[in-house]
Amino acid sequence: MKPVFSIPQTPFIKVTGKDCIYPVKRIFCVGRNYVEHALELGNEVDRKQPFYFTKSSSSLLGPETDLIYPPMTDSLHHEVELVVAIGKSLHNANKGDLEKSIYGYACGLDMTRRDLQNVAKKQGKPWDMAKDFDGSAIIGSITESEQVPAIQSANLKLFLNDQLQQIGKISDMIYSVDEILLDLSKYTKLVPGDLIMTGTPAGVSPVKVGDRLIVQIEGLKDLTLKVLEK
Repeated sequence: MKPVFSIPQTPFIKVTGKDCIYPVKRIFCVGRNYVEHALELGNEVDRKQPFYFTKSSSSLLGPETDLIYPPMTDSLHHEVELVVAIGKSLHNANKGDLEKSIYGYACGLDMTRRDLQNVAKKQGKPWDMAKDFDGSAIIGSITESEQVPAIQSANLKLFLNDQLQQIGKISDMIYSVDEILLDLSKYTKLVPGDLIMTGTPAGVSPVKVGDRLIVQIEGLKDLTLKVLEK
């Protein structure tokens, strides 16, 4: 049968140093995974279990692409994050299943319409319109996992107009990458093409049109972009 409209191309991310791409299926995000970030937004620190929200793959903005300031917000915040790209299926996984389960890692930005999120939180409503919109998942090129064996001890930084705005250590995450994979795989079957944004350290702040952002994680390719007029 014929589709009623043109079938869109599967979104993808380039792989660092290779002539290949990583097709993106789903984007999972871990909330409040750094103590200081939870506290700066007035949230409780929960060490019992991670919690998740999602972004649609259509929200993906790849490297070398600038961000158009989204509508319906006057408080767009940056959140620098380590992104994990799944390399093999995981379902109700145990520690032994995790070997070679990660294809690679990338720098990421979870862009958030903070004013919309704050209203939703006060009213006990979902965060969807605050977290899932065009360009809200900005992800750099993926570096294969074997190229960055020390990623768990790496620092992550965000520069806003050349000023250091966010800095943290991946080892400071409340839930490690392995713990996230083990927990999330209980709820859904993770498959190649799935991405996990693992949370942001303290220092989030609003951006405006004309701002320049640089994301750096040791061992990964930098992510650089500008914020353009809406």
